Amino acid sequence: MAPSRVVSPPVVVLGHGLGATREMRLDAFAKRFAQAGIASLAFTYRHFGDSGGSPRQLLSIKRQITDWDSALAHVKSRHDVDHARVAVWVSSFGGGHAITVASRHPELRAAVAQCPFTDGLASAFALGPLASLRITPVLARDLASRVRGKVPSMVPIAAPPGSPALMNAPDALPGYEALQPPGKTFRTEVAARVIPTIATYRPGRAAKKVAIPILFCVSNTDSVTPPAQTLRYARTAPQGEIKRYDAGHFDFYTGETFEALVHDQIEFLTRQLAPAPAASTP
Repeated sequence: MAPSRVVSPPVVVLGHGLGATREMRLDAFAKRFAQAGIASLAFTYRHFGDSGGSPRQLLSIKRQITDWDSALAHVKSRHDVDHARVAVWVSSFGGGHAITVASRHPELRAAVAQCPFTDGLASAFALGPLASLRITPVLARDLASRVRGKVPSMVPIAAPPGSPALMNAPDALPGYEALQPPGKTFRTEVAARVIPTIATYRPGRAAKKVAIPILFCVSNTDSVTPPAQTLRYARTAPQGEIKRYDAGHFDFYTGETFEALVHDQIEFLTRQLAPAPAASTP
């Protein structure tokens, strides 16, 4: 999405969270950024939504980071944006990628990590030991499927409390479903083989290596990405800024919390990217 009648605007690249696609409210943020004179590119990771990749619903952290490299390379190949003023914006599980990508791309001007996943162990404890144990059989089946070249065994992305899933907090399932736009069908499951890599993914550790300005938008009551560990990591970022909100993990995308977030994010991105005012939003 591009701002109206702005020549060579800065651009922010947007990515989503756990199994989500760009249609799940990224357009709402992109529209507001365009109104502030900032172009946006939102993409869906491979294996999900309308992106390519086989098998479907395969969540590979390594491949998603490579997708970020590809998205940034695409932006640099365009002639309608300013290559010197590029930022990344990533939410939830992808919020951890914001830290990883920012540490790998010092040429970026800024990064926004919204309710970021920063520590797999902390999130595993939040899931609860019983639910974690209930996932073990499907994980074993999927690891066997991987060895045999069979169709992956799936685990739900979100489920009711106590159920085996990647997220089972009380607000997880209704919150995830609320992000799905009318008329769209999403598979709310991923290949179970990702579970060990999620548990050992600790992108927050890279915060101290992020040389560019990075804004952490943290939920004080986050049931998915525990805020205490996130704040510890965020404070190690040399140019880190922290904004805290009394709202749940899934409240960040709609209503009053969305309004507060997007206001703070535009203020931060405007300082870092210095966009020209947009005439209007198409």
